[in-house]
Amino acid sequence: MNLDTKSVLIVDDHPLVAKATKHVLEKNEKLQIIGMAFNGKECLEMMSLHQPDIVFLDYRLPDMTGVEIAEQIKGKYPNTLIVIFSGIDITDLTNKLIELKVSGIISKESSETTIMNMVNCILDGHTMLPLSMYHQMRMTSSNQNYIESKLNDDEIKIMTLIVKGATHEQVADEIHLSKRSVDNYLKKIYGKLNVKTKVQAIEKFVQMKIQSN
Repeated sequence: MNLDTKSVLIVDDHPLVAKATKHVLEKNEKLQIIGMAFNGKECLEMMSLHQPDIVFLDYRLPDMTGVEIAEQIKGKYPNTLIVIFSGIDITDLTNKLIELKVSGIISKESSETTIMNMVNCILDGHTMLPLSMYHQMRMTSSNQNYIESKLNDDEIKIMTLIVKGATHEQVADEIHLSKRSVDNYLKKIYGKLNVKTKVQAIEKFVQMKIQSN
């Protein structure tokens, strides 16, 4: 690998998506794909072994989020360029990702041309964001107390326990309420967060928590 070539690690839990990304990136002569990882643990292990210049990182992995992985990568390898490659809307996390000095954020639905433009931008010391994220940045910058504006103290405590894996019965025991009261609390929380399921509530709450940090 010559001095101008940048090594790339692709991290995605869907092998077909990882291979498709590899196929696109291999068309750039400045890049050399050194491997693919399919979860956060494999990613960090390959980082230790190869210390790639660029990581194309899927935001949603089975064992860790893109934010958690990016924090660990930047903590040990601050010069590594990270591109968050997401199939879901992560606009709410824009400020946190910028704080982590992520080099770019791109949708999995992006065209091959857009992906190649992204690579060329970051190799040239620039970045590229979806317009929806760019327009949202100013709006979210002063929203540091977002959780408190949505949920009261009891609701925050309940969601914190739920995120940690507590059952409704365990939550009830912890905060000295009946299971029925916990169920009623959760219905109110779903309404406030504009979600319909526990999984959606957990994901929204975690995003709000990250945004508030």
